[in-house]
Amino acid sequence: MRINEKVSNLIDNKSQLFVDVSDDIWEFAETRFEEFRSADLLCSTLENEGFTVERGIAGLETGFIASFGEGYPVVGILGEFDALAGLSQKANSSSYNPIIPNGNGHGCGHNLLGTGSLAAAIAVKDYIKENNLTATVRYYGCPAEESGYGKTYMSKEGLFEDVDVAFCWHPGTINAVMHATSNAVIHAHFEFYGRSAHAADAPHLGRSALDAVELMNVGVNYMREHMIDQARVHYAITNTGGFAPNVVQPKAEVTYLIRAPKPNQVKALYERVKNIARGASLMTETKLEYKIEGACANLIPNATLERVMHKHLGELGFPEITDKEIQFAKTIYESTSSDEKQTAASQVGKQLASQLAERPIADYIMPYSDNLKFMGGSTDVADVSWTVPTAQCVTSTWAFSTPFHTWQAVTQGKQSYAHKAMLLAGKAMACTAIEVMQNNEIITKAKAELLERLDGETYECLIPAELKPPKKTKQDFNTFPSGIGAYY
Repeated sequence: MRINEKVSNLIDNKSQLFVDVSDDIWEFAETRFEEFRSADLLCSTLENEGFTVERGIAGLETGFIASFGEGYPVVGILGEFDALAGLSQKANSSSYNPIIPNGNGHGCGHNLLGTGSLAAAIAVKDYIKENNLTATVRYYGCPAEESGYGKTYMSKEGLFEDVDVAFCWHPGTINAVMHATSNAVIHAHFEFYGRSAHAADAPHLGRSALDAVELMNVGVNYMREHMIDQARVHYAITNTGGFAPNVVQPKAEVTYLIRAPKPNQVKALYERVKNIARGASLMTETKLEYKIEGACANLIPNATLERVMHKHLGELGFPEITDKEIQFAKTIYESTSSDEKQTAASQVGKQLASQLAERPIADYIMPYSDNLKFMGGSTDVADVSWTVPTAQCVTSTWAFSTPFHTWQAVTQGKQSYAHKAMLLAGKAMACTAIEVMQNNEIITKAKAELLERLDGETYECLIPAELKPPKKTKQDFNTFPSGIGAYY
């Protein structure tokens, strides 16, 4: 029996388990570093499948490694399971309909991501066991991908150094294997401390921390004209200092994401942003404190592994979709803006966009291209890719033109076509892992390609050595209504 057939059978035989796990994680909707129930569910599922699970790795309370087998090669499969704040949304609704205002929701599909990777790891385990292979498969439970950078903390602790190859995937609107790089990012927080005073009676006695934040933001806006095109700098004011305009604000805070294609470039931009903050502090006679909240490197692609993954994705093909699924996907497509439709169309071409407007679930596999694509966003998969040859795919869990981080993505998280695409990703990763672990030449070639792409550079973690993951309190989750998330 061919690998694709064998793996399909292994995953299909346990498909209801995987669907249930994904839907449960969707219901939990836990944000970064707080994914206690999601991590517990994944760990218990893996333990029931015969994996040995190590919890709390790299100081991450919701991080874990589940291992099966012994010896080399070692295959790592990466799973994420964190949600996003402010995206609460009822499942299977064709309009915006939050479960609770400002609650959490899986707007990036990580309930599907973590479970698709779970399916892959279990299938590889079953294959190793049935065929008495000498090999190890590891599921890396990676919390806080959404700005928390769990994989970066794992990489800092050297937890991928003995891994031969790694695989991941992501929900999306097409079926493809990614050959892409990304921006490195530093997430930094700036706090200004001034002196309160009556803004009318004694303004000369006050020193406004909010003025400092505003001046800093103005300075960074001017900096944007003088940085490379691919770089991105964006911010959110997280504390304006109060709600009384007649009080000079004594404290104000702003958080920044600073991105650039290379780690040395993002570090240089961060230094410039710090200098601007210092200038704002001097102008307002306020005290400044700042710290890095998290960071990740740029993604290093690996065409050697990607071609193997694309071959299997193409042979597997997208599962059959029903008219009912198409009709619901069409309601989601119609709910997106004209700008979102045009952006999606520009990514697939006019002819395909016209077809997908009528049947908005992509049931085809995009051709593989080794023309490097640049993503303006960032992912902590990148830190793994600096150490281990890494390949990823995307599958069409969402209707065409669905934007990431929106209610439309959340509402499709329990759709039957999302489950089908999730299992397809699991099968593609498992098939690739099994072929690679039985062909050492592929591993050798993939490692040689990684060294060539690094061109003498070595991995340097952008998170400061002294920075540790935040500690959260595990609560009695039974007190929270279903679907709103443990924290909100």
